[in-house]
Amino acid sequence: MDKLFAKSELIPAIIQDIKTKRVLMLAYMNRESLERTIETGQTWFWSRSRGELWNKGSTSGHIQRVSEIYSDCDDDTLLVMVEQVGNACHTGEYSCFFNRV
Repeated sequence: MDKLFAKSELIPAIIQDIKTKRVLMLAYMNRESLERTIETGQTWFWSRSRGELWNKGSTSGHIQRVSEIYSDCDDDTLLVMVEQVGNACHTGEYSCFFNRV
């Protein structure tokens, strides 16, 4: 795990639905949130705006059950494969990626 945080204290985590392969969201993890994710089997992130850890779905019930976690070839980004319960986006959309450019 040390090499994952060698470049930065925060690394981007791409969250993808394991069944549909749809990208659900992008968030940031620090060492503690990754450790909690691995320990609990649910996603934990570092909120840059609030400056604290947060467990996805703790208030909404829209949790993410972690199936697999991969790091990229440079060990500076994570791909977290999840079973999404409910919607991933705080707007009520299933995925945060719904705005076509």
